[in-house]
Amino acid sequence: MSYQETCEYLFNAMPMFERQGANGYKEGLGNSLALDKHFGHPHKNFLTIHVAGTNGKGSCSHTLAAILQMCGYKVGLYTSPHLVDFSERIRINGQPISEEYVVNFVEQEKAFIESIHPSFFEVTTAMAFKYFADMKVDISVIEVGLGGRLDCTNIITPILSVITNIGMDHTQFLGSSLEQIASEKAGIIKADVPVVVGETTPETRAVFEAFATELHAPITFAESKSEVIGSTCSEKGIIYQTQHFGILKGELAGTYQVKNTNTVLCAVRQLEKLGFMHPVNCAPDKECQNKEVREGFKDVCMLTGLCGRWQTVCEKPRTVCDTGHNLPGWEYLSKQLATITCRKMHILFGMVDDKDIEGVMALLPKDAIYYFTKSSTKRAISENILSLYGQQLGLQGKSFSNVVNAYNSIRDAAEDDDFVFIGGSSYVVADFLKNCI
Repeated sequence: MSYQETCEYLFNAMPMFERQGANGYKEGLGNSLALDKHFGHPHKNFLTIHVAGTNGKGSCSHTLAAILQMCGYKVGLYTSPHLVDFSERIRINGQPISEEYVVNFVEQEKAFIESIHPSFFEVTTAMAFKYFADMKVDISVIEVGLGGRLDCTNIITPILSVITNIGMDHTQFLGSSLEQIASEKAGIIKADVPVVVGETTPETRAVFEAFATELHAPITFAESKSEVIGSTCSEKGIIYQTQHFGILKGELAGTYQVKNTNTVLCAVRQLEKLGFMHPVNCAPDKECQNKEVREGFKDVCMLTGLCGRWQTVCEKPRTVCDTGHNLPGWEYLSKQLATITCRKMHILFGMVDDKDIEGVMALLPKDAIYYFTKSSTKRAISENILSLYGQQLGLQGKSFSNVVNAYNSIRDAAEDDDFVFIGGSSYVVADFLKNCI
């Protein structure tokens, strides 16, 4: 098979949550353990950092990987979903897995794979672990796919666990309360392994404390440490004043990154204790003296290939895309959109069917022009349904059958001093980056 044929096989021959939703989700670790045994437990050949959370886990994973790369380690990075190409999910020092490796893996292992009927994500995770072992990485940053306790990445015993935050998302799998969701995410906490928790509520903090106490896992609540003590946001990124790292420039420009940065810096402090970083204690008004941390934050996209986080893709008109796709994420995005000064705001918007559509759309700015659309995933909400919701909320706009047509309409209408936003779903951003840039 060619690489494209191999990818089509992976996408279509086995259940895939990103395509099918609930029908593509396989609960439990049985297949993951079977695949792990078949490949000789490859994850035991390298160190790991495990990252879970409702939002921010992708940004935190990429930033930690970038910092470790700058420290001279050979760093694996496993994240999901991909935006343009399957190979984005599995990287070493920012370079995607080779097409040849993907093809050979599937050709050689197809018979075993089909014998146990795994999901797409189970196979992809096994491929990532084997690839990292074969390529002899020093350490890898592993992003949880969904939840934590029963996620197929949860066969690892990391040196550090990170849980960014807890919000109401994927409730059909993880539970209908913050406490239940926190319990699922807390499933990545391992005995005697330090854990950093980014944000909590009174309900979720109690859950994390109970898990950590039972497992004798040293726990750090990042919000109580306040590594970030000040920040200034601009179109080109965020300047941070920090408690121990001095002044840092963050390449990622979304205002929600302030919380992520506080979490990452607390994780870096734990890595210092574990001997992976040069200890640093720089005055808050001085430039960070730790080159690895400074460069990791400044060049995270170049170092890791991260895309779609308040990413500016065009200057005239200024055009930004963001993968924020649920209510907790849009609570930040809506505030950032409210700060934009422009002649007219154009919003290309689509969502998938397992999100709080009404809750998200209630946060959208009322004075924008909307281009309601649907992405190419089968889980996409019809553009006409989104338009009806929009009308009920007083949002003005038109419907388009796909992202390309919607963006072409924006290009015809927008002037240089307008602002264009593309988002509502990772899949909308994916279609835009694939077909419009």
